[in-house]
Amino acid sequence: MLLSSYTPDLIECGCDEAGRGCLAGAVFAAAVILPKDYQNERLNDSKQLSERERYELREVIQKEAIAWAVASVSPEDIDKMNILRAAIHAMNMAVAQLSTTPEMLLIDGNRFYPEHVIPFQTIVKGDAKYLSIAAASILAKTYRDDYMNTLHQQYPQYCWDKNKGYPTAAHYAALDQFGPTPLHRRTFKLSKSTVQ
Repeated sequence: MLLSSYTPDLIECGCDEAGRGCLAGAVFAAAVILPKDYQNERLNDSKQLSERERYELREVIQKEAIAWAVASVSPEDIDKMNILRAAIHAMNMAVAQLSTTPEMLLIDGNRFYPEHVIPFQTIVKGDAKYLSIAAASILAKTYRDDYMNTLHQQYPQYCWDKNKGYPTAAHYAALDQFGPTPLHRRTFKLSKSTVQ
């Protein structure tokens, strides 16, 4: 069972990103503040849930959270600042959009560069340990999936409705046949044999 808090006396915000390993599209991040002592046995790391469960839980999170926000960084800016910095910047942007100011940030992963004065704690595999990070992982994942499904309408040959921009065999095959789109990350390996 996931933990409801890291520091029970503070207003905590869980933060996570989605799309860091993709070849195309923006990287998304979410920030979620849940009520104190919040419990939901269905809430888990988004990677452990089915697509249907993620979307059902998104509705619950958005209804029951004290505050939540989602932000993204474009492929162009990912190429300018590198994917780690871009993912962290997206988290900072999401935190800045919250209607309630948190007193502690719980960051999924082992690296963070704050763009504010709020204390933070990085937690490896935090989305499988803390409810607020799991909630953020679900929002980041589902909003990014919606975005990639929309982009699929523009570029159906890359199968983004299925691979969501991740480096699958079908995605690489489409890149070899059609070349990169303006939405591909040019600093990423866009071919199995060459770096573009």
